[in-house]
Amino acid sequence: MREAAAGLAAILDIEMNLHVKLCAGWGLSPSDLEQTPPAAEMLAYTRYVLDAGMPGDLLALKVALAPCVIGYAEIGMRLASRPDALAATNPYRVWIAEYAGAAYQEVAAKARAHLDGLADLYATPAREAELIEIFKEATRLEAEFWEMGLRADQRVG
Repeated sequence: MREAAAGLAAILDIEMNLHVKLCAGWGLSPSDLEQTPPAAEMLAYTRYVLDAGMPGDLLALKVALAPCVIGYAEIGMRLASRPDALAATNPYRVWIAEYAGAAYQEVAAKARAHLDGLADLYATPAREAELIEIFKEATRLEAEFWEMGLRADQRVG
Protein backbone atom coordinates (compact mmCIF):
# COMPACT_ATOMS: atom_id res chain seq x y z
CA MET A 1 0.00 0.00 0.00
CA ARG A 2 2.83 2.39 0.83
CA GLU A 3 4.54 1.65 -2.48
CA ALA A 4 1.30 2.34 -4.36
CA ALA A 5 0.76 5.58 -2.43
CA ALA A 6 4.33 6.69 -3.16
CA GLY A 7 3.87 5.87 -6.83
CA LEU A 8 0.66 7.90 -7.03
CA ALA A 9 2.31 10.79 -5.21
CA ALA A 10 5.16 10.74 -7.72
CA ILE A 11 2.70 10.88 -10.61
CA LEU A 12 0.67 13.69 -9.07
CA ASP A 13 3.42 15.73 -7.42
CA ILE A 14 6.26 15.31 -9.90
CA GLU A 15 5.04 14.19 -13.30
CA MET A 16 1.68 15.96 -13.48
CA ASN A 17 3.21 19.21 -12.23
CA LEU A 18 5.85 18.96 -14.96
CA HIS A 19 3.24 18.45 -17.66
CA VAL A 20 1.11 21.34 -16.42
CA LYS A 21 4.22 23.56 -16.28
CA LEU A 22 5.27 22.59 -19.81
CA CYS A 23 1.79 23.22 -21.17
CA ALA A 24 1.64 26.62 -19.44
CA GLY A 25 4.79 27.55 -21.38
CA TRP A 26 2.87 26.78 -24.56
CA GLY A 27 -0.08 28.94 -23.49
CA LEU A 28 -2.33 26.12 -22.25
CA SER A 29 -4.07 26.47 -18.90
CA PRO A 30 -4.99 23.61 -16.55
CA SER A 31 -8.58 24.17 -17.66
CA ASP A 32 -7.54 23.71 -21.30
CA LEU A 33 -5.91 20.41 -20.36
CA GLU A 34 -8.95 19.17 -18.46
CA GLN A 35 -11.33 20.06 -21.30
CA THR A 36 -9.28 18.55 -24.14
CA PRO A 37 -10.65 15.20 -25.28
CA PRO A 38 -8.16 12.35 -24.90
CA ALA A 39 -6.30 11.28 -28.04
CA ALA A 40 -6.80 7.75 -29.36
CA GLU A 41 -3.12 6.92 -28.76
CA MET A 42 -3.35 7.92 -25.11
CA LEU A 43 -6.53 5.92 -24.63
CA ALA A 44 -4.99 2.88 -26.33
CA TYR A 45 -1.99 2.85 -23.99
CA THR A 46 -3.82 3.60 -20.76
CA ARG A 47 -6.57 1.09 -21.50
CA TYR A 48 -3.97 -1.53 -22.34
CA VAL A 49 -2.26 -0.92 -19.00
CA LEU A 50 -5.57 -1.35 -17.20
CA ASP A 51 -6.45 -4.42 -19.26
CA ALA A 52 -3.06 -5.99 -18.44
CA GLY A 53 -3.49 -5.41 -14.73
CA MET A 54 -7.17 -6.10 -14.12
CA PRO A 55 -7.36 -9.80 -15.00
CA GLY A 56 -3.73 -10.42 -14.13
CA ASP A 57 -1.82 -9.42 -11.07
CA LEU A 58 0.35 -6.59 -9.83
CA LEU A 59 3.35 -7.96 -11.73
CA ALA A 60 1.50 -7.77 -15.06
CA LEU A 61 0.35 -4.23 -14.26
CA LYS A 62 3.87 -3.08 -13.35
CA VAL A 63 5.32 -4.68 -16.49
CA ALA A 64 2.75 -2.76 -18.57
CA LEU A 65 3.69 0.49 -16.79
CA ALA A 66 7.44 -0.03 -17.11
CA PRO A 67 7.87 1.58 -20.57
CA CYS A 68 6.42 4.78 -19.15
CA VAL A 69 7.67 4.88 -15.57
CA ILE A 70 11.12 3.40 -16.11
CA GLY A 71 11.41 4.24 -19.80
CA TYR A 72 11.06 8.00 -19.28
CA ALA A 73 13.90 7.92 -16.76
CA GLU A 74 16.11 6.06 -19.24
CA ILE A 75 15.21 8.41 -22.09
CA GLY A 76 15.76 11.46 -19.90
CA MET A 77 19.23 10.28 -18.85
CA ARG A 78 20.26 9.43 -22.41
CA LEU A 79 19.06 12.76 -23.74
CA ALA A 80 20.68 14.67 -20.86
CA SER A 81 24.07 13.21 -21.79
CA ARG A 82 23.93 14.84 -25.23
CA PRO A 83 25.70 18.13 -25.86
CA ASP A 84 23.33 21.10 -25.54
CA ALA A 85 20.53 18.91 -24.14
CA LEU A 86 19.88 21.48 -21.44
CA ALA A 87 20.70 24.56 -23.54
CA ALA A 88 18.19 27.39 -23.40
CA THR A 89 17.55 26.91 -27.13
CA ASN A 90 16.38 23.30 -26.67
CA PRO A 91 12.56 23.33 -26.44
CA TYR A 92 12.69 19.99 -24.58
CA ARG A 93 15.22 21.02 -21.94
CA VAL A 94 12.66 21.24 -19.12
CA TRP A 95 11.34 17.75 -19.91
CA ILE A 96 14.87 16.34 -20.14
CA ALA A 97 15.97 18.00 -16.92
CA GLU A 98 12.94 16.72 -15.04
CA TYR A 99 13.16 13.10 -16.16
CA ALA A 100 16.97 13.02 -15.84
CA GLY A 101 16.80 14.78 -12.49
CA ALA A 102 17.34 13.16 -9.12
CA ALA A 103 13.68 13.22 -8.07
CA TYR A 104 12.40 11.30 -11.09
CA GLN A 105 15.42 9.01 -11.20
CA GLU A 106 14.55 8.03 -7.63
CA VAL A 107 10.96 7.33 -8.67
CA ALA A 108 12.22 5.10 -11.49
CA ALA A 109 14.74 3.32 -9.26
CA LYS A 110 11.98 2.50 -6.76
CA ALA A 111 9.75 1.30 -9.62
CA ARG A 112 12.56 -0.94 -10.89
CA ALA A 113 13.19 -2.35 -7.43
CA HIS A 114 9.48 -3.00 -6.89
CA LEU A 115 9.19 -4.67 -10.29
CA ASP A 116 12.23 -6.83 -9.54
CA GLY A 117 10.73 -7.82 -6.18
CA LEU A 118 7.42 -8.76 -7.79
CA ALA A 119 9.26 -10.74 -10.46
CA ASP A 120 11.18 -12.64 -7.77
CA LEU A 121 7.87 -13.56 -6.14
CA TYR A 122 5.59 -14.21 -9.11
CA ALA A 123 7.52 -14.63 -12.36
CA THR A 124 7.91 -18.20 -13.49
CA PRO A 125 9.38 -19.69 -16.64
CA ALA A 126 5.81 -20.43 -17.73
CA ARG A 127 4.88 -16.73 -17.44
CA GLU A 128 7.96 -15.39 -19.16
CA ALA A 129 6.42 -15.27 -22.66
CA GLU A 130 3.26 -13.57 -21.32
CA LEU A 131 5.26 -10.89 -19.47
CA ILE A 132 7.49 -10.28 -22.49
CA GLU A 133 4.41 -9.80 -24.69
CA ILE A 134 2.88 -7.38 -22.19
CA PHE A 135 6.08 -5.34 -22.15
CA LYS A 136 6.43 -5.37 -25.94
CA GLU A 137 2.84 -4.27 -26.52
CA ALA A 138 3.03 -1.58 -23.85
CA THR A 139 6.26 -0.31 -25.39
CA ARG A 140 4.68 -0.23 -28.86
CA LEU A 141 1.68 1.72 -27.56
CA GLU A 142 3.91 4.12 -25.62
CA ALA A 143 5.93 4.75 -28.80
CA GLU A 144 2.71 5.49 -30.69
CA PHE A 145 1.83 7.98 -27.96
CA TRP A 146 5.15 9.76 -28.60
CA GLU A 147 4.65 9.58 -32.38
CA MET A 148 1.30 11.33 -31.95
CA GLY A 149 3.16 14.35 -30.55
CA LEU A 150 5.66 14.31 -33.39
CA ARG A 151 2.89 14.17 -35.98
CA ALA A 152 1.13 17.12 -34.34
CA ASP A 153 4.41 19.07 -34.24
CA GLN A 154 4.96 18.41 -37.96
CA ARG A 155 1.47 19.71 -38.77
CA VAL A 156 2.13 22.90 -36.80
CA GLY A 157 5.71 23.44 -38.01
